[in-house]
Amino acid sequence: MARIASSAYPGGGRATDRTDCPPDEELIAAAREGDLAAFNALVARYERAVYGVALRLLREPEAAADVTQDTFVRAHAALEQFVGGSARAWLLRIATNRSYDLLRYRRRRPAESLDARPVEEEPVWAVETPPADPEAFATRQELSTRLEAALAALTDDQRVAVVLYDVQGYSYDEIASLTGATLGTVKSRIHRGRARLRELLRQDPRSRELLGEASRQHSGDESA
Repeated sequence: MARIASSAYPGGGRATDRTDCPPDEELIAAAREGDLAAFNALVARYERAVYGVALRLLREPEAAADVTQDTFVRAHAALEQFVGGSARAWLLRIATNRSYDLLRYRRRRPAESLDARPVEEEPVWAVETPPADPEAFATRQELSTRLEAALAALTDDQRVAVVLYDVQGYSYDEIASLTGATLGTVKSRIHRGRARLRELLRQDPRSRELLGEASRQHSGDESA
């Protein structure tokens, strides 16, 4: 099989301009017919999002890059199984499943300390395109960095639950099915993870200041 293209995160790469590319449905249809260039266009379009999800869950750039590559290899092999809907959601679900598989594997190897792993240099919650207001953009960028640091301080279980629910949009039932936890445990992890995030942000004066600035900027945008 011809090689699936990748910008090999970390190191950047930007989402392809959607105005210059066919819709996902056309790309998938072409890829099913053997058009690797069409599939590589999907890779370019969603690689950053897939990498970001893996990095949030794993907190290790090299592992997240491996999961990203594996996600697209698996997606390419499973094109015939794609039944429609959101290609982005399909790819992110594959990435989430692979990331959680890796987390489970790590738990069986306790000698690998989470705290010893490097933290990414680029915040994965960072917005990709600066807004019209440079001040608002700077606030969001700095706040995203501090949010990532707080997220990294959660336990594995709490971080996975919060990311899947608040970032990925998974339901309680879906998270329970993926993680093998009970519904009550999932809800507890989300509640405790959110509480811990709020506590960490409130303990940091600069984070409190940034949250206030972001709130004021949002209010100003709504009243404009």
